[in-house]
Amino acid sequence: MPSAGDPAPPFELKDQAGKVHRLPDYHGRWVVLYFYPKDDTPGCTKEACGFRDNHGAIQAADAAVLGVSGDSTASHQKFAEKYQLPFPLLVDEDHAVARAYGAYGMKKNYGREYEGVIRSTFIVDPAGRIAKVYAKVKTDTHGADILAWLLANAT
Repeated sequence: MPSAGDPAPPFELKDQAGKVHRLPDYHGRWVVLYFYPKDDTPGCTKEACGFRDNHGAIQAADAAVLGVSGDSTASHQKFAEKYQLPFPLLVDEDHAVARAYGAYGMKKNYGREYEGVIRSTFIVDPAGRIAKVYAKVKTDTHGADILAWLLANAT
């Protein structure tokens, strides 16, 4: 997992509308890159809606929000429409980008171990470096937590 100060791993992924997003496209802006396990599940929905509810203020801090999971374009479209998510959901079906960020690996749930997306968020500064890593995420407050960090640090 990259640490604060490291260059952010580059990526090129399509969103729910088929538009390609590349990290260099956001040069000069803050990027909130959040990895989540699955569309339309309770925790992921809480997290996405928190970003939705804080989206205007996050944008006002000159930051873009990008959600990333292994779900398909069609799944992302349904999820974004159902919850009126105003930001791109990027398709990482082979988990290559999640792996590059250390957001894919062994997980444990109800005593069962398996590989999957590890819920985590990376704030990338305008120069393309990792500014903050959230390796543990509280889905209920994450959008507000990110906004508070941006307001305190993204000046």
